Amino acid sequence: MNLHNPAIDLPAAQHVPVKQPAEAPSSPAQQAFRQAVQDVESLRQRLRDLKAEQADARRRYWQQVGPLAQTVVAARRALYQPLEEALLLGYFNRGEERQIVEVIVGNARSLQDRFGEDEAEILQKYDPATKPPRPTQPEPATEPSSHEEAARQAKATRKTKAERAAEAAAQQAREEQQRLLSNTKTVYRQLARVNHPDLERDPERAAAKTTRMQRITEAYEANDLYTLLQLLAEDSAEAPDDNLLARYTQALQQQQTELKQQLNELKYGANGFSGSTGKKQEAELRQLKRHLRAEAEYLAHVAGIIAEPAGLRDALKDLASAEHDTF
Repeated sequence: MNLHNPAIDLPAAQHVPVKQPAEAPSSPAQQAFRQAVQDVESLRQRLRDLKAEQADARRRYWQQVGPLAQTVVAARRALYQPLEEALLLGYFNRGEERQIVEVIVGNARSLQDRFGEDEAEILQKYDPATKPPRPTQPEPATEPSSHEEAARQAKATRKTKAERAAEAAAQQAREEQQRLLSNTKTVYRQLARVNHPDLERDPERAAAKTTRMQRITEAYEANDLYTLLQLLAEDSAEAPDDNLLARYTQALQQQQTELKQQLNELKYGANGFSGSTGKKQEAELRQLKRHLRAEAEYLAHVAGIIAEPAGLRDALKDLASAEHDTF
């Protein structure tokens, strides 16, 4: 996702959600609002759990595999110097020089794709396809070759405009929801009107409202809107205005969408970290460590061979016969 509009996030709740009363809400707006609060809390908890799970998995992974992975990274980086120096010798023919470049590019891609290393400089130097395009003057518009081509271009233009309009509308909705969800004062006033103990003559009810008002005030002073919304959801008597509840429900539903996007990004995105667990994961880690150890030994052997031009030429022949682009 690009996700790269920042997701709206509510402040962390300071209190455990109170169990909802058994009786049904007095209006559909209240019911929808309560459900939205519960759904957001469920997603927030899933997100916290997943982050903790992935952080633990990453920690265990790098504790077991990290040193070997770094050994392989260092061994692959050590190949650059003899390969680049070989291109300056004049010893190799053009075909062999092209093959050396392929080996350098393949090595860089392995470091980048497998280990997350930044090899942009090497790739831009040796692989023209990865070079950023040079700024150019816009080309003059040309007439389409046919009516069909003109229609296709017009359709593409209309689609682009529609997409821009949709993105602008979505951004405007997010900004409006963010403004709504950042306004703790509105919710605080709504709760204070209902729960202020000075308005209660019954001593027992006044004591209960005093305790509740303390929670409300603490949440307001901490700018903790989420706790205020939870407290608002608990109020069945003297319910707030349905229009206000509907606005908060819509904003909370948008919050659900954002949280689901964050969950999917963590699960399936480039920065996610998931995999097997338990015994299966341990077996996979052991196998990966064996492969990394063998790869590091192989690369050290290769580095010794390609240090001499004749050895590099033999190594290139072996790669060609095996139909490999790199070591």
